[in-house]
Amino acid sequence: MQDYNFDERFEHYPIAMAYVPWQHLSQIYENLEEAFEIGTIFPELDKPFTGRRVIS
Repeated sequence: MQDYNFDERFEHYPIAMAYVPWQHLSQIYENLEEAFEIGTIFPELDKPFTGRRVIS
């Protein structure tokens, strides 16, 4: 079984484009120990993982 066709000419494909919106971060944690434990100094980026099991 062949996964990829390496005979294709990749120059015929367009270059990918990405959109990344600007982030306006206005606050920082004053307690750097807390920021280190959370993983960011910006409270706006503090998004705790609240994953749930997906049952299909």
